[in-house]
Amino acid sequence: MPTLKMVRTGLWLAVAALAAIALVAVFLLKSPVASDTFNLTDHDGRPVTQAVLSGQPTLLFFGFTHCPDVCPTTLSEMTFWFETLGEAGKPLKAFFVTVDPERDTPEIMKGYVTALTDRIIGLTGPRAEIDKAIAAWHIYAKKVPLSDGGYTMDHTASVFMLNSKGEFEGTIAYREDTGTALEKIRKLLAKG
Repeated sequence: MPTLKMVRTGLWLAVAALAAIALVAVFLLKSPVASDTFNLTDHDGRPVTQAVLSGQPTLLFFGFTHCPDVCPTTLSEMTFWFETLGEAGKPLKAFFVTVDPERDTPEIMKGYVTALTDRIIGLTGPRAEIDKAIAAWHIYAKKVPLSDGGYTMDHTASVFMLNSKGEFEGTIAYREDTGTALEKIRKLLAKG
């Protein structure tokens, strides 16, 4: 029968291991890998690089225009955040990066995001460049075949918050409480 001291030691080792895993996760999510700079196209056909994520506080969301619920819901929530913040939200930029560039051309991206607001810019590009952005931000994205021969995409559903240096500041979870999300954004804006 294990002694109380052995049980305590085992629990402390487990706590230390979980803390180490958490530190690694925070390090990996702190900012994109500098060597994975991407070259994409905005929904007006203009070239953009990762530098577009610097200069102002930014919201960054990865998804796709054929998404049945997560993407339209999140973009609608983002639109509401901008409306609610009003003038206080002016410094905030927002980008919607496709994980499905085969279908999401600049024209399709523009129609999709501007149907809701002019505050979100759609980004697309060649598969290799999209893959660089996905890898840089540690996004999960996977093509899932459908029974009708088509496909959908599984993907990370969080909105990333970036400071004016383009560094990771936190996330807003899918369907997070509106008040909580707005408070997070206000704190991001207060940092400048």
